[in-house]
Amino acid sequence: MTEPTGTCDAENCSLHFHSSHSTVALPEAGEPKSIEQQNNGSGPPTSEGVLADKDGRGKGENGAVIDNPVVKDKGFGRIVRNFTPSWFIITMSTGVVSIQLHQLPYNGSGLQIISTIFFVLNLVLFLLFTFISCLRYFMYPRIFPAVLKHPHQSLFLATFPVGLATIVNMIVLVCVPVWGHGMAILAWVLWWIVTVLALTTCFHLTYVIMSNKRSDLAEMTALYFIPIVSVVIAATTGGLVAGALRNPNHKLWTLTISYILWGIGSPLSWVILSIYFLRLTVHEPLKREVIVSLLLPVGPLSLSGFSIITLGKVAERLFPITHSLPRVAKAGDVFYIVGVLMGLILWGFSIVWFMIAVVMIATAGGFPFNMGWWGFIFPVGVFTLLTISIGEELESRFFKVLSCVLTGICVIMWLVIAARTAWRSITGKMFFAPCLGTDLFQKKQRPVKQHRFFRSAKEAV
Repeated sequence: MTEPTGTCDAENCSLHFHSSHSTVALPEAGEPKSIEQQNNGSGPPTSEGVLADKDGRGKGENGAVIDNPVVKDKGFGRIVRNFTPSWFIITMSTGVVSIQLHQLPYNGSGLQIISTIFFVLNLVLFLLFTFISCLRYFMYPRIFPAVLKHPHQSLFLATFPVGLATIVNMIVLVCVPVWGHGMAILAWVLWWIVTVLALTTCFHLTYVIMSNKRSDLAEMTALYFIPIVSVVIAATTGGLVAGALRNPNHKLWTLTISYILWGIGSPLSWVILSIYFLRLTVHEPLKREVIVSLLLPVGPLSLSGFSIITLGKVAERLFPITHSLPRVAKAGDVFYIVGVLMGLILWGFSIVWFMIAVVMIATAGGFPFNMGWWGFIFPVGVFTLLTISIGEELESRFFKVLSCVLTGICVIMWLVIAARTAWRSITGKMFFAPCLGTDLFQKKQRPVKQHRFFRSAKEAV
């Protein structure tokens, strides 16, 4: 297979969403040349923008000879180095499908078994991806700081707590009824971990936006919704976990913090949504390589509705026990009614973005397969969960049937995308991080060297 060049060809990039201008920006006067301009000497180009000789070694900025991991790494080593955080989108999508199948209104033992299979598969994938990611950052310690500073790749770190949250939800729904309160305590501990990670990634989003100034609104990307989703799903998970705990005080604290998380994530998603809507209306349409990102705004909107309904149901049962808000008669009922009302409003708002995304995707023509295709499933999945909740609370056959149809669509999409991902993984095309050596605007970054322990092992061999 031909080794990739140092520049990012968005059409063939398998691991990233791209902003509409991320691959066409030209260097200003006095700025470093792009990697393609730097790789104009003999030998194959490296991902760091240095010249490599036939032995796969290159010269850095100071003339020192360094290893070229792209050229020399083969097999599992190449997989590890090119394993970006965006792979956790797979666990997000697999997890939401398992929850959908478990919560369907017209259910049966067969669907419950399939739901459990998806849950176990999601758990295995999550552990595998976590292991490879940790190995990547240990073997190449300079990659993690580079990811944190990258205006786009840093946002994908939020997919980790989102994927973990889907596992915690299924622990509450599947494991607690079978193995008892011990699994509820495990879910509670994991929920605290999800909460810390979600808040960290969400606040890091603010830093990324403010520290990477944008001169053009067209560079605005829907990836900003991913860290926000992590906070909102932490609120949703908190509602489910609170319902499984036995201690009323633990329930109340978990519920209160979950409402605070909802207050952090949901309004922030509306702010980002306003900016993103302005970008779509005043600038040219998105490139076909990133057209799938149009569905991402559906995620935080639908998840906010599903979350507020879940929290309201817990408040309705818990407040009379804990005597919360004693000056308000039936305060729990008020929280429940407001939750259902907000859920309906957000369901309607989600429909608007859902239709915008469907129309623009349908009229965009063909677009290349990449990791972004997994972004189809999660937004539709959480919209389905909101539809299921509304159908249950209103006892509406329309919402119940619609949720079954949407779940079937998600399962079909999952099977198709998973098959294509597996095939491209076998051929090695999915393990390709061409943007590793540059920032968003193709400016050269410091070379990413391998950990000295692994370099010494290679030299010994």
